[in-house]
Amino acid sequence: MRTNRDRQRRSAALALCLLLTVLAAACGKDGSPPVKGPAPEALPVYQVDQGFELPASPTWRKAERRGYLIVGAKEDQPYLGEKDPASGVYSGFDIEIARMMAASLGFEPKTIRFRTIASANRETALQNGQIDYYVGTYTINDMRKKLVGFAGPYYMAGQGLLVRTDENDIKGPQDLDGRTVCSAAGSTPYQRIAEDFPKAVLVAYDTYSICVDNLLTFQVDAVTTDDAILLGFAAKAPDEMKVVGKPFSEEPYGIGVPRNDNALRGALNDALETNEKNGNWKKAFEATLGRSGVPAPTPPPIDRYPAN
Repeated sequence: MRTNRDRQRRSAALALCLLLTVLAAACGKDGSPPVKGPAPEALPVYQVDQGFELPASPTWRKAERRGYLIVGAKEDQPYLGEKDPASGVYSGFDIEIARMMAASLGFEPKTIRFRTIASANRETALQNGQIDYYVGTYTINDMRKKLVGFAGPYYMAGQGLLVRTDENDIKGPQDLDGRTVCSAAGSTPYQRIAEDFPKAVLVAYDTYSICVDNLLTFQVDAVTTDDAILLGFAAKAPDEMKVVGKPFSEEPYGIGVPRNDNALRGALNDALETNEKNGNWKKAFEATLGRSGVPAPTPPPIDRYPAN
């Protein structure tokens, strides 16, 4: 039987391991515990549509001429979009979504080139043609629709809570009175807790990885941000951390495309529907975020909003 002191020692050691890896790989970036991606044999294999044509899409035509796709992604979110600093290989649920989309567009896996794009630069990268599409915890909203197009959503995220596995008193935000909660400075999740649950004791850091280190070393009681990001952290150490309660906001993740390329948006929506029906979407989730212990949810309805 593991004692509380044993658990504290193990958690402290794990936190140190996470911190050392962060310093070695990508110091100060959101979501940068050790790179430990899904086993290749657990991932689905996406059948490439060899006869696919989409002449109405200028983005697709450009990619076909150059011979490869350029896909924007995150590189520092565990089991969502993470880049191995040693091999340069990207992995995670978002990366699998990007790969299944590429196969449906007729592109072989070796012809996908991932490019890390910061959140603040996503719209510019799509508008300037630096990337063909973007998959990286990209929430669909009306303001962004004025700048880019969206296929999906392919996942409905929401603000959640990450706690230690031996924590049984926090089951949702209503249980945070007097408890110390960590989030990213200036983030929407931080602001929501401050406004809606003012009796919680809030602390903030520049990155979620520091919040997780503090959770593992018993300096905070919970970490809050999008549940998808929290599931990624939990998948890194499922014996030490868990996501609790139901999401208390809605963040529909979409695939960003150039705003006026409605043909590409439609083709990606078709591809999402196909891969949800044939089981690839569920397999991709189970091999990535599902390693946190959370079962695959039902994918959200696709929003085929009118052409721009």
